[in-house]
Amino acid sequence: MKLSVENLVQTPIPTKHGAFILHYYRNTKDSKEHLALVKGDVAGQKNVPVRIHSECFTGDVLGSRRCDCGEQLDMAMHLINEAGIGVLVYLRQEGRGIGLLKKLQAYNLQDQGLDTVDANLHLGHLPDERDYGIAALILQDLQVQSIRLITNNPTKIEGLQKLGIEVLGRMSAEVPAHDENAHYLRTKAEKMAHWLPGGKAID
Repeated sequence: MKLSVENLVQTPIPTKHGAFILHYYRNTKDSKEHLALVKGDVAGQKNVPVRIHSECFTGDVLGSRRCDCGEQLDMAMHLINEAGIGVLVYLRQEGRGIGLLKKLQAYNLQDQGLDTVDANLHLGHLPDERDYGIAALILQDLQVQSIRLITNNPTKIEGLQKLGIEVLGRMSAEVPAHDENAHYLRTKAEKMAHWLPGGKAID
């Protein structure tokens, strides 16, 4: 079956970062609720600030400092609100696509000395199994013409471009490191080519 999305409902959501419209999408790939948080009238607009954010229960909801996800979510919402226009696509692909159970198992392996990449490999997964097909379809449904992507991840830009999304530029999603996530950020810089401070690993 061809992948497709359907926008089922839109509702206003006031947040600490400003007012947005939340769009709920159904799709033909899975039964998960993928979402788009939209600021302003993005239809037909070019160079729209966009964050493609993959679900992170521990970071987004609990405020875990093992990663930078929750802080990146906050930053993206702030940047979009400041711009007065933009989209935050919230994809339900926890743990870089391996799911919450495997992500928590990977955390335990990291506590035993493996880094985030090697922990995923030890569990029989790729370092990153995320797919951006649904995100691309959501942006097309919203009629966004071109985007500035809020990301530190070059693979995300390449993935969206291959799916037909015109990425005109990048906005940094860099947030301050903590003692608890410094090694995690270093691994993303060294093994996954993420753009982090000065293009270097965190010390």
